[in-house]
Amino acid sequence: MSEYYLNLIESLTSRFGNAITGSSVHFGEANIVVDKAQLQQVATALRDEAEFKFEELIDLSGVDYSEYGDGIWQGPRFAVAYHLISIKHNHRLRVKVFADDEMPVVDSVVNIWSSANWYEREAFDLFGIVFDGHPDLRRILTDYGFIGHPFRKDFPLTGHVEMRYDPEKRRVIYQPVTIEPRVNQVRVVRDDHRYTGRMPEES
Repeated sequence: MSEYYLNLIESLTSRFGNAITGSSVHFGEANIVVDKAQLQQVATALRDEAEFKFEELIDLSGVDYSEYGDGIWQGPRFAVAYHLISIKHNHRLRVKVFADDEMPVVDSVVNIWSSANWYEREAFDLFGIVFDGHPDLRRILTDYGFIGHPFRKDFPLTGHVEMRYDPEKRRVIYQPVTIEPRVNQVRVVRDDHRYTGRMPEES
């Protein structure tokens, strides 16, 4: 299967040239990195051209590389990964597009694969990646008044605000987080010789 995907990568790089800035086959999966400015053209060709025919987008996810590889990552912080499948040829492809650090913006592919609609909203909500041209880009998982993007690696684990019911006001209110940071220490209690330093008695 890896040889099959190596041939697919060769066909892709031959067809798209400089639009593909990186490619690899890992764990039997084909991966390409596409230049952000040429995403629409490449995606349309991947869907329509008979050699590739990736009719379906089965998943789309954001990626935050800010702490990748113990801080030695040198590329852009944010990326979008598109997982494509061809029903006709029975092959899969992961397409990755990198976005700018300060204001990550990537062209929407909803006009190419309609299934991208909610996936792009999810990546916008959780990572703060803006999809230019999306017909209805708004939060999908967090609340209307939510602040920040919870899948970014610099987002605090406890969040910024908490919600509770106030019996005096008779409604739900938002307030700053009152959780005190704490460190849990795992304890393992066992009776065998691995933890007591004693060998079991011979019978």
